[in-house]
Amino acid sequence: MQLDERKTKILQAIIRNYLETGEPVGSRTISKYTDLNLSSATIRNEMADLEEMGYILQPHTSAGRIPSDQGYRFYVDSLMKENDKKVGQMQEIQDMLLERQDKMESMLKQVAKVVANNTQYAAMVSSPRALGNKVKFVQLSRVDAGQILAVIVVERNVIKNKILSVTEELSDETLLKLNILLNTNLNGLTIDEISLGMIDAMKKQAANYSGIVDEVIDAVAEAIRAEEDLEIYTSGATNIFKYPELADNTKASEILNTFEEKQMLGSLVNEEERGIQVYIGEETPLQGMKDCSVVTATYELGDGMKGTIGIIGPKRMDYDKVVGTLRTLQDQLDSLYKGNGERKDD
Repeated sequence: MQLDERKTKILQAIIRNYLETGEPVGSRTISKYTDLNLSSATIRNEMADLEEMGYILQPHTSAGRIPSDQGYRFYVDSLMKENDKKVGQMQEIQDMLLERQDKMESMLKQVAKVVANNTQYAAMVSSPRALGNKVKFVQLSRVDAGQILAVIVVERNVIKNKILSVTEELSDETLLKLNILLNTNLNGLTIDEISLGMIDAMKKQAANYSGIVDEVIDAVAEAIRAEEDLEIYTSGATNIFKYPELADNTKASEILNTFEEKQMLGSLVNEEERGIQVYIGEETPLQGMKDCSVVTATYELGDGMKGTIGIIGPKRMDYDKVVGTLRTLQDQLDSLYKGNGERKDD
C-alpha cells in the first residue's frame, strides 16, 4: 500500500502537531488541522492504515498516535526534497564569523554555543581536517656516526622531524640513494596509498638499511595523523532534557555519557558527505542516542579543510529550523574563506 495524497496530508499533520505539542494526536485534532474536510471517522480509518504501514504508533492505551521512525523519515525526506529556499541568515552567527577570530578553537566553540542557543538542542562542531594529506618530501641527513635525521613534509607544510639510530655511519652516497628511493616511492601519496607491497619492495631495495624504511614510514604516518587529529566542541547538552521523552534517568544518562565522550561523537563526523544528513532514532550510529534525532552538515574552510556541525535533539525536533540553521552555517563558513584556504578580505 502506498501513501496517496490524503494519507500524506494526514501523516504530515500528525507529525507537525506532535512536533509542536509532544502529545499523541487524535483524529479530532487532525480534522481541525487539515484542509481535507474529512470526518473524524474517515481520518481514524486513514490513521489505522498509516499505523498498519508503520508510519505512526499508538503509545500505550492512548487514543492518539505519534510518528514512528519511519514516519519521521518520510517527513524529513519530503522536507529535503522541497525546492531550495532562501534561508534567513542568523545574524548572531554572521556577526561572530565576520569578527574573524584568530583562534580556530575559539571560533568553533562559539559556533557550537550559538547553534545550541539558537535551536535549543545540543550542538557539536568538529575541527576542520585536511583529509588525505599527501607526502611532499622526505629528507635524510647525517647527525653523527650513530644517528640520522629524517625530515618529513606533508601537504600544508606540516613537518615531522625524527631522529633515527643506525648501527654504522652512513656514507653520503648511501644517504643519497635512500633519499631517492623514499621520495620516488612516497611523494604524492596519502598514508592509505602506501601499501604493504610497496613497503616490502622498498625494504628489499634498501637491503641492509631496510629498518630505516620502516622508521620513515612510521614518521610519515605520525606526521599525517598529527595533522588529522580530531577535536570536537560541544554545547547545550542539557537542552535536550527539556523534552519529557528524553528526561527519564536512564535515557538522560545514556545521552549525556555519549555526548561527553568525544571519541564516540567522532562517528558522526563525515567530511566526505557534502549534503545535510539526518539520522532518526535507530538510524543514528550512536547507541546511546537511539531515542534522538541527529542532523549533521559538512562545512569547508578552503584548502581541503572540512569539518562537521551536528545538532542533537528529540525525534520531534523542528527539522525545518535545524536544516535551515545548518545551511546558513555552511554558507557563512564557506564564504568566509577563499578556495585557497585564505580568508576573504574586507
